[in-house]
Parts: sequence; structure tokens; C-alpha cells
Amino acid sequence: MTRQYRRLTLGHSPDPDDAFMFYGLAAGKIDCKGWSFTHVLQDIQTLNDRATRGELDITAISIHAYPYVADRYALTSCGASMGDGYGPMVVARQPMGVDALLGKTIAIPGQRTTAFLALNLLLGGGAFRHSVVMFDEILRYVADGRADAGLIIHEGQLTYTNLGLHKIVDLGEWWKSTTQLPLPLGGNCIRRLLGPHAMAEIAAILKNSIEYSLAHRPEAVQHALQYARDMGKDLADRFVGMYVNEWTIDYGEVGRRAIRELLHRGQQANLVPAVAEIDFVG
Repeated sequence: MTRQYRRLTLGHSPDPDDAFMFYGLAAGKIDCKGWSFTHVLQDIQTLNDRATRGELDITAISIHAYPYVADRYALTSCGASMGDGYGPMVVARQPMGVDALLGKTIAIPGQRTTAFLALNLLLGGGAFRHSVVMFDEILRYVADGRADAGLIIHEGQLTYTNLGLHKIVDLGEWWKSTTQLPLPLGGNCIRRLLGPHAMAEIAAILKNSIEYSLAHRPEAVQHALQYARDMGKDLADRFVGMYVNEWTIDYGEVGRRAIRELLHRGQQANLVPAVAEIDFVG
């Protein structure tokens, strides 16, 4: 019997961790149960914006952005990017204390990134100025003196010293010391209109892709290298290991608690709208 293929759009960042995560899917290594996936590679701020318009069937999303789309999407249990004692950083041309960031202009990768929410929780909303800059341009933007500091995500966390920049604060480290929880940076969400059965089946396919990639790490890292800006194989492998791990297979109770805590603190600080009980599919 010939399968009827049902096509879905799958949005994720053009980064080595996402490329690694979806290697099994992209390379046709897993059973897709009659579904086919069109990969849409865009930066996380663009994906956050597209989620607010409900444009993609499945998409990576910043946890910060989830309250704005919770009526249309549910989070999948797999696909998390968690910083357990590490995460987005603020860097600058000269060493300084965290308090010195008050009133400064900070280049950020997007207003609904989790990094920006965490920075506002640390410094206080409105305590600094910001400029939105494409995430992979922030290091050069700061090095060239166009902002006092930069909020860096993705591989910039491992390469900022190449431009002579200094770490001012690691937000994942700060969050861990404050809450004893990992910082839930991003996840995958799936369109509710697909219905509960299809949502669960698709979430299982995504999980299978992650598990396949972790079980075939060398070839998945090799695939991810095409998205590893300014990183060789060893550094790319290190970065992938930071953000594709047991948390990515399933948030677990600690990961779920971390999401609830982050969004609760954001709501208390009037930085995000209230969200009802969070669904986790899978």
C-alpha cells in the first residue's frame, strides 16, 4: 500500500545544534510515518515573529516568546535547548561589573529571545538601552564600538575571545545560582490545529531524529559543520554537546519546572503576558 505523504513546514535556526538535532530527519534516516518535512532555516527572532502569525506547522521558538503563541501552539516534550549553569552572555570590549551595564546600550539578538528576557530579569526592565542586531553580527558590532556591550547566543559563547572581548556575565550561570534550575532557552512547538493524534505522532518523529543523531554523533556532527560559523569540528562538537543532550530528548520534570519558573518571573516583572498551564506534547 502506498503511503500518502502529508507535508509539514519545520522551522529551525541555521545553527550546528539544530542541524545536529534534525540530522536524522533531514538525511532520511528515520521513519516519518507518512509525513514529509520542508525545513525552513531562519534566525530565532524571525521564527518567533512567524510563530505569532501561525505561519509554520512546527517551529523552534524562544521560551520567552511562547506566551504570545500558546493559543496556537503547544510545546513538544523534545527539542529543548537548556543551559545548565551556562548560556547567553553579555560581552564588552573592556572588563566591567554587571552594575556598569545599567544605562548602557546593549546589542541584542531579538526582543523575544529568552536571552533578552533573562537580561531584563537580571538588570530590570528599562534599566538599559538596546539595539536589535542579527545574532551572528553582534560580536563584530560590539568590537567595532557600535554598542557598549552585546548579548550573545549560539556559538558566540565559545568564540567571543577571538575578537578580544570580555565576558561580563553568563546569564545561564546567574540563573542557576538564583534558582538552582537550568535556563530554558528554546524549544519546539507544534500547531494545535493538527489535532492531538497528529501532534503526538509528529512529536515522536522529532524525538526519534534527536535520538538517532545522538546515537550517530560523528556523522551528525559532520552534517552540522556546514552551519558551524567560525568553528572547526572540535568546537562544533563541544557546542552541540552543550545544547543537544538528555534535556533535548525530554525536558523532564526539572526542565518543565524551569520553564514555569522563568515565565512566572517574567510575568511578575510585567515582561511577559500570563500563560495558562503549559502543554507538553509527547
